[in-house]
Amino acid sequence: MDNELQDFGQKAQNMAENLYIDTRGRTKRPVTFTEAVVDGLAAGGGLYVPQNIPQLSLEDITALAQMPYAQRASYVYRAFDVDLPAETVDALMAQAYGDNFDDRAVCPISSLNANTHVLELWHGPTSAFKDMALQCLPRFFSASASQLRDQGKLDHQFLILVATSGDTGKAALEGFRDQDGVSIAVMYPDGGVSDIQFKQMATQQGRNVQVWGVRGNFDDCQTGAKNVFNDDAFAQKLLDEQGVALSSANSINWGRLLPQVVYYVSAYAQLVADGKLSAGDELDVCVPTGNFGNILAAYYAKRMGVPLGMLLCASNENRVLTDFINTGTYDISDRDFVLTPSPSMDILVSSNLERQLFELTDRNAEAIAGWMADLREQGRFRIDESTFARMRETFASDSIDNATCLATIKAVLDEHDYLLDPHTAVAYQVAENLRGQNPVLIASTAHWAKFGDNVYRALHGIEPGAPLPDDVAALTGCALNELIARETGKHDIPRGLAELDELPVRFTDVIDAGTSDIETAALRFLDNLSKR
Repeated sequence: MDNELQDFGQKAQNMAENLYIDTRGRTKRPVTFTEAVVDGLAAGGGLYVPQNIPQLSLEDITALAQMPYAQRASYVYRAFDVDLPAETVDALMAQAYGDNFDDRAVCPISSLNANTHVLELWHGPTSAFKDMALQCLPRFFSASASQLRDQGKLDHQFLILVATSGDTGKAALEGFRDQDGVSIAVMYPDGGVSDIQFKQMATQQGRNVQVWGVRGNFDDCQTGAKNVFNDDAFAQKLLDEQGVALSSANSINWGRLLPQVVYYVSAYAQLVADGKLSAGDELDVCVPTGNFGNILAAYYAKRMGVPLGMLLCASNENRVLTDFINTGTYDISDRDFVLTPSPSMDILVSSNLERQLFELTDRNAEAIAGWMADLREQGRFRIDESTFARMRETFASDSIDNATCLATIKAVLDEHDYLLDPHTAVAYQVAENLRGQNPVLIASTAHWAKFGDNVYRALHGIEPGAPLPDDVAALTGCALNELIARETGKHDIPRGLAELDELPVRFTDVIDAGTSDIETAALRFLDNLSKR
């Protein structure tokens, strides 16, 4: 077995060199993987994508099931020919996917029936699927920066600036805490995250971390972060006065996206090994989608040769992606932002859609730049008929209203004795609505205990947004989860969630979403950091 795995790894290591280009065609030259990870966002606002998408045979894919998850991840990274030594990749993956996950499989699959499989992506330290990438990215970021320093390509430190709708922030904070040469600041919509999500971020430990609430919604946070990244004068000020450059841990960073490709390749291999699929059978994938990164990762896995069928984009009442996939028009010019039971999907500007359109247009950077300019200036764009037709060949989409989301949680518990969080409930119901002949893999993106208030509403028939009973409303998020566990028998609350009430709150600042407001807060954080 050891010789077989060694030969398998060597095959990946020998694949062709791969560099990275940007979606808007404004970078002066292709960059390496390490440069793309450290830069985060490409010059001119575009997003990095690999020049070449590696191809895996069905034999390559199914053989991955013989390896532990960390080795599967190393294999996929080598297939993309990252410019780090093979032994470094192996070591970093062993660190990223080890005892920090509460299941040896890292992302186990629960089959509800013969045709419905749930990929549990929330067994990491923060109980959300973001851990799958953000236990990996910080390690590769640090290794990439170190290598570039050794090569004389950089001589500064970094500030990771993150906009989060709830889960990315905690996962990024946990991943980057106390990393040398890196500090991290996270922005979340004030009042727009759950009590558990707030406490996860506000109690974060680490000498190099900062958290701000932002007045507004997630799109305000994300737009503010993008504006800061595009402010050349501020970037120069940071370098001159602080010796610091900005980078990103959001899914605009290719280093966030590639780990997500891994788990779709891995999941197919595992289902074949478990006898749930025959090698070569098509598998549809349904993803609860906000920023489009998770479903885009499934697309890249499909492009690599994994026999995935339709990619089902599941939206909540913020159905901008469903409308786009069904009409070809992306329009937020007169669209209300809706708060839903699935807040991590409450997004109107889906950043990774840019990468997807780049691929669907055969990498037409001019078209992408034009559409993104239309979105920025007019709040809408419409793709051409050819691109729309290609999108419809691979993607289907539906949206679920808030009441249906909660009803689905109760129905799945009653039918399958399986407790979903609200995001996964959206995906489950969309998978049912759009189901074809193929079995479906549902991406489960969070443990139910991250959203106890809405899970309680679901189990007790309380309307979305309606007040909880006074005695229940008085409970902390942790105490509410304990109540739900007693009622349902689901006592699998992760330790990191169960202990939140015992931790001191460190961060309570709330700022405005304007570019200057964020920049001022960032400078204050760095100044305070330098005095410690």
